[in-house]
Amino acid sequence: MKFSDYIPLYRRSLHLAFPVILSQVGQVTVSLVDNMMVGHVGTVELAAAAFSINIFHIGMLLGIGITLGLTPLVGHVYSQKKEQEVGEYLKNGLVVHGVTTLVITLVMAILSLFLDRMGQPAEVVAQARPYYLLLVASLFPMLIFYTFKQFLEGVGNTKIAMYITLTSNLVNIVLNYLLIYGKFGFPEWGLNGAGIATLISRILMPLMLIPFILKNKQYKQEFRIAYHARIKLKMLKQVFAVGFPIGLQIIVEVSTFSFGAIMMGWISKEALAAHQVAIGLASFSYMISLGLGAGTTILVSHNRGANNRLRLRQSIYASFHLVILFMASMGVVFVLLRYQLPFLFTEDAAVLVIAANLLIVAALFQVFDGIQVILLASLRGLSDVKHPMFMAFISYMGFGLPISYLFGIVLEFGAMGVWIGFLSGLAFASLLFSLRLKKHLHLD
Repeated sequence: MKFSDYIPLYRRSLHLAFPVILSQVGQVTVSLVDNMMVGHVGTVELAAAAFSINIFHIGMLLGIGITLGLTPLVGHVYSQKKEQEVGEYLKNGLVVHGVTTLVITLVMAILSLFLDRMGQPAEVVAQARPYYLLLVASLFPMLIFYTFKQFLEGVGNTKIAMYITLTSNLVNIVLNYLLIYGKFGFPEWGLNGAGIATLISRILMPLMLIPFILKNKQYKQEFRIAYHARIKLKMLKQVFAVGFPIGLQIIVEVSTFSFGAIMMGWISKEALAAHQVAIGLASFSYMISLGLGAGTTILVSHNRGANNRLRLRQSIYASFHLVILFMASMGVVFVLLRYQLPFLFTEDAAVLVIAANLLIVAALFQVFDGIQVILLASLRGLSDVKHPMFMAFISYMGFGLPISYLFGIVLEFGAMGVWIGFLSGLAFASLLFSLRLKKHLHLD
């Protein structure tokens, strides 16, 4: 195909992805603002936030991953105009996701009892535990919202979730300012203020969705079917069978970074704080890639349902073009502004130096990170989720994490050594996922 032939595909991909990108960027912007505000309270508070968030993200992203399985299932039957099955998937998805979220929340709450046994400084753990429990409390309303979000993406609507997410993020930022610093007569709660702001904003997310469900005309039939649909064991198993491997795959990848954060705590509190700064910046570009990936999953699942293999391939190639261009550009920005960007989060000289060095490595793995996102999104659109889960485990836990420990701890390269392991794991994962997708598409 010529470049001009791809232009309509770029537009279609961006049309679907752009609202998701805004939502994702909004989410990570809130995290960045949290870190900026907390970082200016103190280095211990920033390290405590980093520790809490990295542990909490394991449970949160497992739950989000399970909800992601709903999108290709809904997209496949929606493209075939099977309204009954579309509604039934929503009803059964809510049941699966509600039960799994309760289990995850309970496990994460119990985990708070063991935060002091993970080798972190005592002052960091003391600040981290109450903040962590506030994050855990926000999990249930957030994941109920995500069930509807993934359902709507499956039917090709990515805008309503964007509006709700951006509104919630704005509420979070305002409450952060009021509750962290005690402005306008509000109590000065520091790090815990950030946790309370997060909890309130996430409770609002499913509540803001209710008027849309009641008044929407375009999907009224699907919502009506979902309301009256029966719970089917076969469909429950199918929703879980697709979603759970996605959740585990995400957990394997995120756990690598979480365990890396724990290693940073072994090195120093400055290294842990610098890790949080650098990973926060890298998350900004990663979330945009996830938005492109969400659009890719929708397009692949719809084209698969329509049995249009040519357009399916072309959609994947178009997403590759976009993500490589973007991530390479962000890598250049990280290198050029590596001394300026960390200053947004902290004025601690030791943290600034370490973070600047980490951004060099982050620039290198940007492209690999974007590639593996699109590869996984494509495989999810094809409902291929089990093999990628095992590939992720081999890449991140079996390959990347040992390299992080070897270079960061054993060979004493410090923070840079830990991040070299991250880079290695992403590169190896990209290779394995590409081989899997090639098998599906029979590429030369």
